Amino acid sequence: MKLFPVFTALGAVGIAVGHWLTFEVAPMERTMRAAQRIFYFHVPSAWLTYIGFILCFGGSIAYLYNRKAKADAFALAAAEVGLLFGLIVVTTGPLWAKAAWGVWWVWEPRLTSMALLMLIFAAYWVLRTYGGRGEGVRRFAAVLAVFGAPNILFVHDAIRRFGGAQHPDEVVKSGLTNDMRVVLYPSLFALLIVFGLLLHLRYRAHRDQLTVRAIRRRLARLGA
Repeated sequence: MKLFPVFTALGAVGIAVGHWLTFEVAPMERTMRAAQRIFYFHVPSAWLTYIGFILCFGGSIAYLYNRKAKADAFALAAAEVGLLFGLIVVTTGPLWAKAAWGVWWVWEPRLTSMALLMLIFAAYWVLRTYGGRGEGVRRFAAVLAVFGAPNILFVHDAIRRFGGAQHPDEVVKSGLTNDMRVVLYPSLFALLIVFGLLLHLRYRAHRDQLTVRAIRRRLARLGA
């Protein structure tokens, strides 16, 4: 990828600018004060978590259809990057909750369903990473991703259907001030670049592993 250094530089600059906007430009919220600034990292990370799991879903569908190792490698890379951003979500979420609700965790529909979604794809990652290299393991993991990804819709719609506490993305739906937009969307763009870079690196790493295994199999056949 010839443009990789360019995107790396853009991502680094974007993250720096996003931090500056968050702490210098974003308006101070009257109730939560500085803790509200978590919003500008928490919400984009949640969206990117969804994207990662949706891409894993697509790669898994492709693998079940054509049995190509490249599709499986892409699905695994997407799940890994989605889980990374999901960890940002479940780390910043309790920090937000403590400031907003006075507790670190509330067993309400959005938080609980998000935790379950993370566990599903964590199980997918554990299965693909430690379950062995057999075809059956890859198929089972792909099926898990295919059935797990639609839970994104449940997480996204949990508050409207089942009620619960006010969440940051509900603020987006209800309307953002211009000052908030100036901070949120550049932060999202910067994190999107980082997401793409990480996805590219992990996919290339898995492709390289496939190449190494193929070479080893050829050498083993020649030796035999």
